Amino acid sequence: MSLSVFLDTPISQVVEPKIFIRRDGANVEITRAEWDAMCPDCEPLVTDGGESNEVFYANITHNLNTMADAAGIYYALWRPDEVGFTKARHLIEPLRDGLKRLKENPGEFQKFNPENGWGSYDGLVNFVERYLAACEEFPEADVHVSR
Repeated sequence: MSLSVFLDTPISQVVEPKIFIRRDGANVEITRAEWDAMCPDCEPLVTDGGESNEVFYANITHNLNTMADAAGIYYALWRPDEVGFTKARHLIEPLRDGLKRLKENPGEFQKFNPENGWGSYDGLVNFVERYLAACEEFPEADVHVSR
């Protein structure tokens, strides 16, 4: 099980095909060069290109929801609709504050690393950093989650 977050805008854009892999409990986009270095004799599964209103997508394992809760960002990430966060701009301050808490006390949050190794403190920090950057870049984007 995982959390997927999306930011959408009213204006569609041309989207290039993408390659995603599962790394540290999250779907991560990689370049063709990275794929070829990892799997030199294999062809990747590539997403369709075309037009899309989606300006950001990220995915992370549910195993990190306890860590997110301890950092004060569970509702911003997993349940933004329940706290009235409908636009990316609503997420900027909560994500910025949660990221600061995460980075100031890594040991406090690393204790929530899943025992099964699926997800980690570093993975959550990376996820929040990327999501925050997208919210800052597209503050008027609509927020959607799939959990």
